[in-house]
Amino acid sequence: MPELLTYVLIALAVAALLGVVLEEITHVNKAKVTLFFGTLAWLLLFIFTPVGEARETVLESLNENIAEIAGLWIFLVAAMTFVAYLNKKGMIENLIYLVLPTRISERALLFLTATFCFVFSSLADNITATLVSITLILSLQLDRAKTIKFATLVVFSVNSGGVALITGDVTTLMIFLAGKVAILQLLALAVPAFVAVMVLAAMLSIGMKGEVVVQGQRNDVRGVDVAIALIFLCTILSTIVGNFLFQIPPVLTFLAGLSVMFLVARFFSDDNDSDPILEYVRQVEFETLFFFLGILLLVGMLKEIRVLDGLVHIYDQVPAVMANYLMGVMSAAIDNVPLTAALLKSGLEMGVAEWMVLTYAVGVGGSLLVIGSASGIVAMSKVPGLTFGSYLRYMLYLFIAFNIGFAGVYLVGLSVG
Repeated sequence: MPELLTYVLIALAVAALLGVVLEEITHVNKAKVTLFFGTLAWLLLFIFTPVGEARETVLESLNENIAEIAGLWIFLVAAMTFVAYLNKKGMIENLIYLVLPTRISERALLFLTATFCFVFSSLADNITATLVSITLILSLQLDRAKTIKFATLVVFSVNSGGVALITGDVTTLMIFLAGKVAILQLLALAVPAFVAVMVLAAMLSIGMKGEVVVQGQRNDVRGVDVAIALIFLCTILSTIVGNFLFQIPPVLTFLAGLSVMFLVARFFSDDNDSDPILEYVRQVEFETLFFFLGILLLVGMLKEIRVLDGLVHIYDQVPAVMANYLMGVMSAAIDNVPLTAALLKSGLEMGVAEWMVLTYAVGVGGSLLVIGSASGIVAMSKVPGLTFGSYLRYMLYLFIAFNIGFAGVYLVGLSVG
């Protein structure tokens, strides 16, 4: 491969990363940027690789890359379709108002919000969990300072909840699909991650003494909606049990659950021209999926030209736990999806405890800065007054909570591993 081509491909990857970081300035969607540079990089690889064995190797690498992306895509489409349906039918909103009393102290509400965000983000994607939680907070009409406190807690709680289940965070799913951790080992992350969330809630609750009146209107609950909610929960449980007992790939279980959802909707005569059940597939966040596609194509290209070998050198210089900690802190500035993909593609070898720590670090580390995760970006776009600077005021609290969670996960990892 020509040396100049290597530099050009690296430049394309850097340009894509800059496009992600500077999205708010350029106003060019990051999905469009990464998909463009990802496909362009592979096109150049094919064009400038000599005919013969070398080009065959590139083709094999691309096929392997596409197969991995396809598995991730299909799983996410199935999971997001369930959530899109339940959210549109008001089931999630009903659940919130079922749990919340009509009057509650601000401090108690803070802890209840943290718990809800943590649990809900384990089942739904981070963006949906953040949107639902932020909408609830804004409806309470708190003053700006308190609203920012709640929003900060939402970002950290949503990211923390997602690390323990493959339905909650893409990086967790990627590490699991790579065979680095088992599904029950991931579930063990929930305890220290939840403790960290409660510690943050306790710190943020200092000085909060007011009371909040919760006003909400419940939606009508239909039998079909309850049935589909139960199918979603059963699908998640079946994914855990099926993978543990029979090593069934999660994507297969979720596709089976999705097919049952479609059939049940038809059985209830709810699948008609006015509200076709397949329409909810179109409500999936395809912008997010195309972003993942572009990023993973770029990372696959970097692996092909052996640039990712440099990442492993960090792990040669410092202990794996310290290197994982640094990766977590880096994920506050660098998107955790390409960072995780790059580490997985680099051929890094670690024990179970270290992989569990990395799962937590890259999943929660983005919470240290408001621009470090999708949930932070969503919160910043919805909450008036939530800026990079206002979020930074709680940096010390966030850093303490992150370190507590990190240490707890490592101890749990050692016992589980």
